[in-house]
Order: sequence, then C-alpha cells, then structure tokens
Amino acid sequence: MSTPPKTVLDVAEEEAEAIRAAVRAADPATLGPGRAIAGMKHVAGLVELLADERVSGPIYDLPKPITADSVTRWVAERQAERLAGEGLLIVTLDERGKVAGYSHIAVWPDRSAAELAGAIRADLQGQGQGGVGMAKTFAWIFETLGVRLMCLTAALDNVRSQKGIDAAGFRRMGEREVVRADGTVRPSVYWELSRDEWVKRHRL
Repeated sequence: MSTPPKTVLDVAEEEAEAIRAAVRAADPATLGPGRAIAGMKHVAGLVELLADERVSGPIYDLPKPITADSVTRWVAERQAERLAGEGLLIVTLDERGKVAGYSHIAVWPDRSAAELAGAIRADLQGQGQGGVGMAKTFAWIFETLGVRLMCLTAALDNVRSQKGIDAAGFRRMGEREVVRADGTVRPSVYWELSRDEWVKRHRL
C-alpha cells in the first residue's frame, strides 16, 4: 500500500476533484511511445517482468509472491484506483509488444500529491533510460495530473535509485518506514518535491 506524503497541503475540494478528473482522463500515450494503461491482457507480461527479483526486489508496494493470481488482483485494484481518480498503472511495451516496464502513480487528490514507483526490465537497466524516463514521468505527473507535490521512497541499499532521485532535484527528508504487501516493514530514504520547485529547476 502506498503511503501518503509527510507534508500535508491545504487543498480545496475543487482542486481535489480536478485532480481526480485528470487521473481518469489521463492518456499515457502522451507520456511516450509504447505506454498504455495496464489491463488484464498485460497480466502475463507483468508476471514475467516482476518475477525477476532484479526488477521487483527493490519495490515495496508490489504483491508478493508474484503469481498470475496476485498480479491479476493487483491490476484489478489499480483499475479501481483509476476509476476513483486515485492512481494509474501504466505499462511500457517494447517494439515486440512485450511488457518492458511499468509505472504505478499513486495519487492523493485531497493532498494534491502523488508518489511514483516503477521499474524496467533487467536487460534495459543501466543504459541511462531509467533516469531519463523518471524525469519525463515527473514532468508528466505535475503537468497532466495537476498535483502540487510528489514524494518518493527508495530502499536504503538501492543506491542507483537514490542517485537518480537526487539528480532530479528531489529533497531528502530523512527516512520513513513503508509497509510491504506482506505486512513487513522496510526502512526507506524519503524525498519530496513541489511543482513550483520542479518548474523553477527546469526553467533555469
């Protein structure tokens, strides 16, 4: 289960409803080629992707164990989340139409905030695509969904993700304990970034 940000913004109901509507209407094709809302037809590809511990190991909010049943439930829950205007599960498909990555955007409309988690296939890691993809997704979340705050976490030993998040301009705000799907707790590094900070950084 994703965990809301530490910072609590004052959000009017009109802003929260606008965010919910934006989530429901969001078209992941505007994020880049090969992006699509995850559906049941992607379950087998997601199982294949996430069964690789190099992909799923560092991510706290995935179902465990990774099976066809658990991933089917996970996709169904994310579909319900989208209908509520509170999240998106997006798959990235390669040139053969296989699932090569995913992004889960948890959204808290009443906090004007979002959290991003995701991964790419092991053979595509370490090629510089992850950092570029993260930056594009951050911009898309702020611009398309209209939230004013983003938060991120990474495991204490996930140095690669930590470097990428630092490079994107997120502010470290200590640590937090996040709860995995199996109920165990994982200490994590915690970051936040406001939309104003993002805009200022990328207009310089």
